[in-house]
Amino acid sequence: MSGKTRRRCSPGTRTVEFDAKGDRTVQMILVLGTILVTFLGFDGIGHTVVAAYPAVSTGKTALHPESLSANSGPIIVAPVGNQTAAVGKEVVFSCSVRNIGKYKVAWLRASDQTVLTVHTRTVTHNARISISHETGSNSGSGATSGAFGVTGSSQATEEVVNGTWRLHIRQLKESDRDCYMCQINTSPMKSELGCVDILVPPDIVYGGDTTADLAVSEGDNATLSCRATGRPTPRILWKRENNEPILLRSSSTGGGNTYEKLETYNGSQLQFHRVERRQMGVYLCIASNDVPPAVSKRVTLAVNFAPSVTVPNQLLGAPLGTEVTLKCYVEAFPNTINYWVKNHRGTNDEMLLEGPKYSVREERSGYKVLMELAIKGFTEQDVGSYKCISTNSLGRADGTLRLYEIKIGFDRTSRGKEHVSIIGGLAEAAQSSGASNASGKVPGYTNSLSHILSMFLFIPVLWPR
Repeated sequence: MSGKTRRRCSPGTRTVEFDAKGDRTVQMILVLGTILVTFLGFDGIGHTVVAAYPAVSTGKTALHPESLSANSGPIIVAPVGNQTAAVGKEVVFSCSVRNIGKYKVAWLRASDQTVLTVHTRTVTHNARISISHETGSNSGSGATSGAFGVTGSSQATEEVVNGTWRLHIRQLKESDRDCYMCQINTSPMKSELGCVDILVPPDIVYGGDTTADLAVSEGDNATLSCRATGRPTPRILWKRENNEPILLRSSSTGGGNTYEKLETYNGSQLQFHRVERRQMGVYLCIASNDVPPAVSKRVTLAVNFAPSVTVPNQLLGAPLGTEVTLKCYVEAFPNTINYWVKNHRGTNDEMLLEGPKYSVREERSGYKVLMELAIKGFTEQDVGSYKCISTNSLGRADGTLRLYEIKIGFDRTSRGKEHVSIIGGLAEAAQSSGASNASGKVPGYTNSLSHILSMFLFIPVLWPR
């Protein structure tokens, strides 16, 4: 029998025939396998060498799984990744592909499947979106970071690729918050998804949710509200203008007259219980969410109350010929009309106006007013009663001052010094200095003699008995 080798085993066993050509094939495969293992190692042989014994048993070649991937079409070699960026910034999504071949890469908006780019061409009419392409590049970490720019990663591996398609979105708007898909037109389609979160700086909402300037009556409750939008959600902080403390009734006293002084207050609502005039002023609502810039709004809280007048000195005296100033303190809101009058017996009061005789002045600070009336060249006709009057839409108040003449005379008192004697007045006497004795006698002569006599009267007490 040509081409075949017959081997006979021990008696009782069957004859097994081997094909000589098949035997030589097995030997050649083993030799080639040894050579490949020597030069390529086990990893390399896994890609190209046919497993010997399965081939013998099945008559077919079995390839390593990755050897199939080289012929399976395009592969996206890295995740697109997610990113975070602030409004107005730019984000770039990268899609790195291997074995692109005849296929095309496109970018789509995932929410509505809008096609943005195809290969190297931009198909959307949005001028803020563009595509860039690189060939034969390395795909690596595409993470970028900035104070409030772009954070995140659009790539995650480091390997050789045939091309990288980058989707650029400039001048980000809040409407750009979405997921974007890198898609290859294979069958079935291959794709990778990346999302962008848009950070939005705070913005205070004007309208029903935010209080405008507020006016309430003293003793009523008042609430200042402030709402802001942004991403992340803004924090609301209240401050009082000019660094004045915020006065809130202490909760520990059950809403009594004890107040807490706060530099700032956190919360969208600032509440006042039984508001009083000291709490009137300008408050600042400040919204921030770590995305600059922070924003603020001024809210004015007005507390309306009728005028009240305080007179520090109701009885005043002055010498003739001097200038006398009368003062009144007024507290009221809204603003008041203030004026001075002089009482005349049996006739109507006389309103005093600015002129050669009178000087009228007002000094305002918030809801407080200082009224001053200066009377020039005080005479006997100026003696009498004066009124400071304050009025607003909620009421009227006045204060009365009595002005009288101080008569000045001279009186020789102890130690020979001249003193001013206030006759009929309440002012403190003013002591004169350097005046000479009108009688020409030695100053203090009488008092000196009295002191000497007193000493002699007490000397016997000190004598020993």
